[in-house]
Amino acid sequence: MAVEIFNRYEKKYMIDTDTYDVLLKELSEYMKPDKHCLNGNHYSICNIYYDTDTDELIRRSIDKPVYKEKLRLRSYGKPDDDSEAFIEIKKKYKGIVNKRRTTMTLRQALDFLETGKYPESEGISIQVMNEIDYFLKIYPVKPKVYISYDRVALYGLEDDGFRVTFDTNIQTRRADLDLRNGAYGEQLLPEGKVLMEAKISGGFPIWFSRILAEHEVYPASFSKYGTEYKKYFNNNKGDLTYV
Repeated sequence: MAVEIFNRYEKKYMIDTDTYDVLLKELSEYMKPDKHCLNGNHYSICNIYYDTDTDELIRRSIDKPVYKEKLRLRSYGKPDDDSEAFIEIKKKYKGIVNKRRTTMTLRQALDFLETGKYPESEGISIQVMNEIDYFLKIYPVKPKVYISYDRVALYGLEDDGFRVTFDTNIQTRRADLDLRNGAYGEQLLPEGKVLMEAKISGGFPIWFSRILAEHEVYPASFSKYGTEYKKYFNNNKGDLTYV
């Protein structure tokens, strides 16, 4: 069971479907598709975001502090109890994203998040689990929102860690917070919009910057969880009751 640690810069861009088609074609000259995206296919990512009763983590994130963090449970596609799942802590400090995650079965992940019971597996990283356990002791979190999306991902041919992703069909819900029940909910993006992200540990390639400039594609501030929370807050006319 894998342990993954990422330190990288991330830039987001909001584009339309026509621009997506053009960029996908041009970027493909310099990049290769993810192994799950062959023949133009996408793959589905499903998440449960955890937060406090007062939504402390997302409210702090929206204020754009120097440092922020979040916790989520992730699967690829609709899982069952024995499917692979990831518990992730994602931190951001001065523009640098640090993500630490460890893999286990969904049942093991739920048991740990609900009871603090460590999985009995040689493949689990005790270091990462201890970090997550410490996070859970600081923040009394619980499942707050489900967010899923379909993703097309590209990797740099030079194997330098450069990655570009395109997310569509972003669905959210605040009830039935169980990954095993599949992807459904309200659409987060307007019709015809695509969220693009570029991720790398160093500087972006010159050819990538040139392509974006030619098509007048500029960075945009966007958070899936943050946008969902703002929409939820506005739909309740700002009248949310915190415990």
